[in-house]
Amino acid sequence: MGLGKHLTNGIVSLVVSVAATVFAADDGDGPWELEQVALAVAVSAFLSGFFTSYFAE
Repeated sequence: MGLGKHLTNGIVSLVVSVAATVFAADDGDGPWELEQVALAVAVSAFLSGFFTSYFAE
């Protein structure tokens, strides 16, 4: 597997996770903004998907 496959897995993980988070989020549910939560989820999901693919070889 090349780097492209790992990047693709990271991006797919990012899209699915952010979509689920934004869909399930309630804006009035805490002191944080939805954009901040979505960004944190995006970074975490991308790294998780990328490195899971990388080390699963």
